[in-house]
Amino acid sequence: MEELNRKIKENLKNVKHKIAILSGKGGVGKTTVAVNLAYALAMKKYETGLLDADIHGPNVPKMLGIEHESVYGDEQGMEPIKAAPHLKVISLAFMLGKDMPVIWRGPLKMTAIKQFIGEVKWGNLDFLIIDLPPGTGDEPLSIAQLIRGDAIIVTTPQDVALLDSRRAVNFARQLGMKVLGIIENMSGFRCPHCGREINLFKVGGGETAAKEMEIDFLGRIPIDEKVVVSGDAGIPFVKEDNKTSRAFMAIVDNLLTSLV
Repeated sequence: MEELNRKIKENLKNVKHKIAILSGKGGVGKTTVAVNLAYALAMKKYETGLLDADIHGPNVPKMLGIEHESVYGDEQGMEPIKAAPHLKVISLAFMLGKDMPVIWRGPLKMTAIKQFIGEVKWGNLDFLIIDLPPGTGDEPLSIAQLIRGDAIIVTTPQDVALLDSRRAVNFARQLGMKVLGIIENMSGFRCPHCGREINLFKVGGGETAAKEMEIDFLGRIPIDEKVVVSGDAGIPFVKEDNKTSRAFMAIVDNLLTSLV
């Protein structure tokens, strides 16, 4: 274990920005944001790693269209999967049979995550994006303490989700993580037939929470069927040029500006 901890420290030294994607609850689109953020950064030619730390729901490979890839390694460590130019990915899904559940207790899960950080050949990275499990329990706590990075909070606009997002902000702050901002997902919907804007889950709650907690509001992502279709097809929606992808790229630009 001492050797693994040494490798973790060595690998993390080669990463400029470590960003954990947090949500106070499940179902807010955290993995969608993590996947498209990593892909967008790679499109901008930043060397980017994407670590799928959601052990029980490792959906990152499916959303990138690489779920049938296999991980190989040698004495020096594991080779991450190259999902695109400038983008490397690791996930437990590469090592599981289809539809196989992960029935592990905490220590085994943390060992796997430590191996993903310390024994994967990440190389020199501008960004390591970590898709954390939802909530503020044991796994997010252990991973956050391990990476000592920054955090982005993903929420939806309705009041129940915002309560949990505030908890996620305070969780990150108590661990000494810098909260880079809040992203409001599923924010508004434009009817494809009449063009009318419909606020299915309200709009603006994430921005209000950001102001109240004195952190940056990075932007909002509308509800768009293209996001669902692209995720199921394994094609990040940021690859397309449409209103939703442009809204997301504006979020990425806001993030990069905050890091300068």
